[in-house]
Amino acid sequence: MSTTERRVRGRTGKDARPVPPAAPPPTDEGPARLEEWQAAYEATPKRDAPFTTVSGHEVEPLYTERDRADADPTAIGLPGFYPFTRGPYATMYRTRLWTMRQFAGFATAEDTNARYKYLLDHGQTGLSVAFDFPTLMGFDPDHPRSLGEVGVCGVAISSLADMERLFEGIPLDQVSVSMTINGPAIILFCFFVAAAEKQGVAAEAIRGTAQNDILKEYQAQHAWVFPPEPALRCIVDMFGWCSEHAPKYNPISISGYHIREAGATAAQELAFTLRNGFEYVERGIARGLDVDAFAPRLSFFFDVHNDFFEEIAKLRAARRIWARGMREKYGAKDPESWRLRTHAQTAGVSLTAQQAENNIVRVAFQAMAAALGGTQSLHTNSMDETLALPTEKAVRIALRTQQILAHESGVANMIDPLAGSYFVESLTDALEREAIEMFAEIDALGGVVAGIEQGWFQQQIATSAMRQQREIESGERVVVGVNDFTEGSGAIEIDTLRIDPEVERRQVASMAALRARRDDARVQATLAALTAACRSDENLVPRILDCARAYATLYEIRHAMESVFGSYKEPVFF
Repeated sequence: MSTTERRVRGRTGKDARPVPPAAPPPTDEGPARLEEWQAAYEATPKRDAPFTTVSGHEVEPLYTERDRADADPTAIGLPGFYPFTRGPYATMYRTRLWTMRQFAGFATAEDTNARYKYLLDHGQTGLSVAFDFPTLMGFDPDHPRSLGEVGVCGVAISSLADMERLFEGIPLDQVSVSMTINGPAIILFCFFVAAAEKQGVAAEAIRGTAQNDILKEYQAQHAWVFPPEPALRCIVDMFGWCSEHAPKYNPISISGYHIREAGATAAQELAFTLRNGFEYVERGIARGLDVDAFAPRLSFFFDVHNDFFEEIAKLRAARRIWARGMREKYGAKDPESWRLRTHAQTAGVSLTAQQAENNIVRVAFQAMAAALGGTQSLHTNSMDETLALPTEKAVRIALRTQQILAHESGVANMIDPLAGSYFVESLTDALEREAIEMFAEIDALGGVVAGIEQGWFQQQIATSAMRQQREIESGERVVVGVNDFTEGSGAIEIDTLRIDPEVERRQVASMAALRARRDDARVQATLAALTAACRSDENLVPRILDCARAYATLYEIRHAMESVFGSYKEPVFF
């Protein structure tokens, strides 16, 4: 009997644990051993698969310390400290888990209010408002352009009255609210502030984010209202007003999500998003704002796609690029200005109508990548979103996915657990280099607005989208249930949410009733004052707030501004 066996047999109870054998001597990982591995690797047949990321970058079969031999030794750092590669906060999820949001909105304000209360009752910790197409474009429900779209893909919000009903019984000084709105963001923000006032909540106490990122709309999503320059003016007006009156509110969420959903690669999403962010910083500085007065409230929003490690590396690289740019180029002194904070959402474009239950698995590992990448807030898509707005059951599964991840997987226990991985650090470095190279291309075009006007961003995204689609159609890249393992893919076996066409009639009637009971003279006076302000350098937020408090409608406010600013028409590119 060996000494080890005698020791184990002599123990009882929980102390009776096997003693591990002595560690083997260290292996030789020098050049000779690496060459030996290389020979063994080359001699073995490989499976027929593209060894590339979703973005098309070649993935080497093995990464070692040699892949980072020339890397900056200070680039990784520590969480909560410059350059924030390992996370924006020192304690990360050991102090507070990421905020669990579910993007929700459908039909009327009353319908969506009921869904919000359901989500909050089931453990959600923040709200995220999905607006319908008319609201996203600044149209009232009775406008001809709204026909057939009212409440279909989000909630219809056209006045302060709608916003009041949307948050009835939900204390806006206690619940953080994110609003996915861009072209008319300044108007919806003012509806939100006025609704909080009706609850007795001052602007200083509201928490949340307006997406308000118009540059990515011109590049990818196309929900615009005004041309670029007046649209950027509205955004900087919000920077200035919020820094003084709503210090807990994020006046913009600079969004790569829609850029990625349109077909961009991870590196393009990273580069375009951060360069847009720097453009907003430059606009604020040019207005005369102190960078440290508004930059700490800028937040970001990234897509989390299928390639697990690439997505983790992307979030790590984003923090580092932003920190370096803010400190070294824009002269920010406050570490809060260097600290990139982000919301993340699993990739809607990766979901499939075929075998829709498979989407639960896709969402789960995308969510894990977001957590390992260090997100501050997360939305998990529902399995049925390629078919319709999600049902309560599908939303509950999506929320439970986050809760299981947070409380059962262990990922929240360790800060940046993949730090030091040869592969992840190499990917982080590579994505940073590629983004910096794209910054130079954009600057050579004359900046972001010039690149939009020339169609450069649109063409870059379209080219990437076509490559990815060809890979799927050719079968080079497998999508389970779509181009392989397709047995049973034709049948839709899940319930979906359907919006009753009666919703539109009710919303139109509600709008007519609002116009009948409000003080029309007050409405017209506030709209005229807003139009005059648009012709001056005055900050527009107070004027739009006056319109909101008078119950002017979304389109009435849009029209008052559009009479001065004009509307955006996209150039035609080939």
